[in-house]
Amino acid sequence: MADKFVLMDLDDRRSKKVAEVLGSKTCKKMLDYLSETKEASQKDISDALGIPLNTVEYNLKKLLASGLVEKTKNFFWSKKGRRIVMYKLAKKHIIISPKNKKPSATALRNILPVIVAVILLASLVTLLDQPVPPQPQDGMNKFSSASELKQFLKENTVTRGGILEGILGGANLFKGAMSSQESSSATSADSSSGTSDYSDTNIQVEGVDEADIVKTDGKYIYTVSDNSVLIIDAYPAEDMEILSEIRVDNRAEEIFVNDDKLVIFTRDYDPIESKLERCIDVGCVLPQQEPKTVVYVYDISDRKEPELENEISVSGNYFDSRMIGDYVYVINNQYVHSDVLPAVVVDGVTDVVEPNEISYYDIKDMSFQYTIILAIDLDNGDVSEETMLTGMSQNLYVSQDNIYTVATKYARFYDAEENEEKTTINKFSINKDEIEYVATGEVPGHVLNQFSMDEYDDNFRIATTVRRVWREGEVDQSQNNVYVLDEDLEVVGELEGLAPGESIYSVRFMGERGYVVTFKKVDPLFVIDLEDPENPRVLGKLKIPGYSDYLHPYDEDHIIGIGKDTEEAEKGDFAWYQGVKMAIFDVSDVENPIELHKVVIGDRGTDSEALQDHKAFLFDREKELLVLPITLAEIQGEKTKDNQYGEQTFQGAYVYDINLEDGFDLKGRITHHTEEDELKRGSYYGNNKQVRRSLYMDDTLYTISNSVVKANDLDDDDLDEVGFVEF
Repeated sequence: MADKFVLMDLDDRRSKKVAEVLGSKTCKKMLDYLSETKEASQKDISDALGIPLNTVEYNLKKLLASGLVEKTKNFFWSKKGRRIVMYKLAKKHIIISPKNKKPSATALRNILPVIVAVILLASLVTLLDQPVPPQPQDGMNKFSSASELKQFLKENTVTRGGILEGILGGANLFKGAMSSQESSSATSADSSSGTSDYSDTNIQVEGVDEADIVKTDGKYIYTVSDNSVLIIDAYPAEDMEILSEIRVDNRAEEIFVNDDKLVIFTRDYDPIESKLERCIDVGCVLPQQEPKTVVYVYDISDRKEPELENEISVSGNYFDSRMIGDYVYVINNQYVHSDVLPAVVVDGVTDVVEPNEISYYDIKDMSFQYTIILAIDLDNGDVSEETMLTGMSQNLYVSQDNIYTVATKYARFYDAEENEEKTTINKFSINKDEIEYVATGEVPGHVLNQFSMDEYDDNFRIATTVRRVWREGEVDQSQNNVYVLDEDLEVVGELEGLAPGESIYSVRFMGERGYVVTFKKVDPLFVIDLEDPENPRVLGKLKIPGYSDYLHPYDEDHIIGIGKDTEEAEKGDFAWYQGVKMAIFDVSDVENPIELHKVVIGDRGTDSEALQDHKAFLFDREKELLVLPITLAEIQGEKTKDNQYGEQTFQGAYVYDINLEDGFDLKGRITHHTEEDELKRGSYYGNNKQVRRSLYMDDTLYTISNSVVKANDLDDDDLDEVGFVEF
């Protein structure tokens, strides 16, 4: 085939695409490689150059658009039945000339054979002197201007979706879940008058603290109550008293405590005038109200007189946060519903996130948002930020080195030929104040919660459910999967098709094993071998009535499960949930796991906040202690049907002695309600005396509601009360 000559001027869109790829080190590496080989697939290029596949795919799109690379007619089929496309250098000579100075076609025919190389070289030099848009970082691009940002949103926002689109437009789906470390471990108090034996927040990853409504340092209890955070001198319990109250403008959401620093998260709204400097262009449409997250950092070296050190606000909705060492990481989601750019305000100074600071990759979505990650240095108040345009983030997993945000997308809204849901995973590395985008990956299905994910030996493990979808003339059963992805978020191992027709109710990753609970009528507990990341496999399973919403390690070979008991319906392919169920599973024989002990609390209608939020679960193996907040419902008289609800009869904490020999032994119950409150049983839900958290210092158990902290003696058989404060 004869070589082709392409002529374009500097205003031609194609010349800008050529300039972009010539300014990219990755693109130039790929061009050099393709010049030395006849043709290559994406994986060939990735393997040869050591570049992640998603980065290769991203840059190939730009090379194709520039005309420097083209697809060949050759292809082959992978083992999974996928068509693998081959690429090669295009046989084109591109001539770029200044506008209005193009040589005529006749002149080109006469001189091209002689001077084409000279013209091309001179043109490329001219091009490289032109302003080049910001280049992608490891497959991630950044917008060069506000107009490019707006054009991207216009071209890639999908408007189909109906009811489901409205559901997915909600914020913060499935937030909260279960823990993968023994979380109630004792830590050292910084005060000589406190104790070194106290429980900490139930967290997912060791060394990665999670914000909560209650914190302690072994001497003081810090607790959220509506628009206030109270500091209570709680040790010893007999002298318990409120030292100070910090009031904030809006409802306090969660807190961190780091030695003499207290961090408070609140939600607020920006007025119109505060958004004027963030307008993308003249005439932008400003919403009447826009949410923002406000972070207050207090110096609490004097617990009686806390002093505000820093006030940091970031546009959008508070999604989640973590604390590693002296750094707090805040993840915020700002919906792209107007012409307003994100912004971070530190102590009154506004820093607008400009388009060339916003990372993105080529996706379509029904509801774009800015995912804004802040790193706050508690030592000096410095704040760094990374912003990315993404689909809706619905869950989060954080290790000591990386933040993973995940979002579910539904292919049928983007591709009429597909009818599948997928989870997109974005990975960011974190190192103190440094936040960098690393990679993007994708797996089928959706995740239940943050504990459906885990990082181990540089691999990322994720468990998903592909929900049931209806196709014309048939029902496609839901199924459950486990995937292992490498550090570049490429799938290296998969286990698909677990429990068809059921859904995942809880997941637990523990080193080289994984535990997955699914449910429809019975509760299968799957034991999964993850020692070989490329070959995950089921070792054994146990089927029993009921299900577990949360799995917590007792030790290496035993797991505590809490969820609901169930009774199979007389008619229909389902089961009715009943009271709260706790069980100890013995997984020492991985091929034959057994339910070693179980207990059922109450009847249908009984509930516990620990089923939805792992931070409400208190367990300490050494103390043989397990505490749950329980709202108890009991059927008065004879039970007449499986779906019969009980009447609320108690709200408070159930305190258990727990060990492998005897299982669960109810030591006692603690309530914050008075006798007068007992006459108003219907007010248990949502009232200020509903026990939500528990913790211990030495042998004293503290239970916390929105208006009461009560202390009880764990050494006493009757759990005698030894301290009480009300606020």
